[in-house]
Amino acid sequence: MASNVTEHREEFHDPAELGELERSILHIVWRRAEVTAEDVRASMEANDRLLKDSTIRTVLRRLEEKGYLTHTVDQRTFVYRPVEARRVVAGRAVKRILDWFCDGSVEDLLVGMVDSKVLDRKQLQRLADRIAASKKEKQS
Repeated sequence: MASNVTEHREEFHDPAELGELERSILHIVWRRAEVTAEDVRASMEANDRLLKDSTIRTVLRRLEEKGYLTHTVDQRTFVYRPVEARRVVAGRAVKRILDWFCDGSVEDLLVGMVDSKVLDRKQLQRLADRIAASKKEKQS
């Protein structure tokens, strides 16, 4: 199996600039861990979204160019995998929101999420508990 493993880059593509189709296909890849263009087509078709094979291949190639996917070749078939976990990409997207709207303040973001009922106080407390537990594990 040949691989095209992309070199690690310090500069990443901004997730906020992904189109709706790119996000949909990226979610399929994250869910399945590895896919072929045919897998993506079948998944999209199952959701009543009929796309040409060439469209799917183009979007997969663009996602790879932007650093979201990598591929190996298995008997002439491209097998795509995510470069990063979904939550890592989500973290970069949130960082962009922090910079745009909150001048980098995580506190302002979280208070705003509670104020707008995206998070409630119980969820916020569970997050604080998970963070505290994670810090303890790292110190051990």
